Amino acid sequence: MTAPAVPSDSYYQRTGEHRYKPTAHAGGAWNTEEQHFSPLAGLVVHAVDRYLAERPATGLALARISYDILGRIALDECEITVESIRPGRTVELLEAVVTIGDRAVVRARAWLLAVLDTAAVADSPVERLAPPEACDPWAMDELWDGGYISSIEVRRPQPGRAGRAAAWISTRLGLVAGEPSSPLASFVALVDTANGIAVQQPPTDWMYPNTDLTVHLHRSPEGPWTGLDTTVSFGPTGHGLTSTVLHDAAGPVGHAQQILTVRPLAHG
Repeated sequence: MTAPAVPSDSYYQRTGEHRYKPTAHAGGAWNTEEQHFSPLAGLVVHAVDRYLAERPATGLALARISYDILGRIALDECEITVESIRPGRTVELLEAVVTIGDRAVVRARAWLLAVLDTAAVADSPVERLAPPEACDPWAMDELWDGGYISSIEVRRPQPGRAGRAAAWISTRLGLVAGEPSSPLASFVALVDTANGIAVQQPPTDWMYPNTDLTVHLHRSPEGPWTGLDTTVSFGPTGHGLTSTVLHDAAGPVGHAQQILTVRPLAHG
């Protein structure tokens, strides 16, 4: 593994047309020599945005993106390729593949849907979160390790029971050095944090990494805060589920799901 890029004001530095090198700010919570999936998820959306910008406008917008995590994501240079696998005028499916070395580590699929005027019927029964300014700061890095966790600002109301919490996440860092990112890419770059805000068990005794992330959106989010209203459930056979209602400052924007592999940590 090559050393991560020198820490800067971003999570990644571009090294080629489709290649990116993580900085130390992208370091993982379970293993600091791996990438935290949160900024990488945002980087995939950034790559999708670039792919779409290079072709004629279609009037489609991303409504769902699902990621399958295929293995260890080293804190090393990666390549992201994007292609259309189901073209269409009103519905299109894209696939993005993240490769490190000669191995695919993430496969993501994004559904794009036609943009129409449905403002007259826009509504959601989901209650809004208390705004960030009404919530207390939380030093999340006292519970979790890694450069990514140290890079974010977290605010949350008083914590509830184990497995249930809400939080607002923001960061001062850019996604890719010297490049603007869309509000969507910046928003998604914080969503995977959900698995760490509503812990069922201490991460010093149990590990419960997610092997996927799926984000559904009924509205395009705006920054700079990503709101997470999260529930974590552990089953009796080593599986878990993190379910999150996603918010921006104007209200709910969608949902996220993460499947977990739950394992006790050996001590001594």
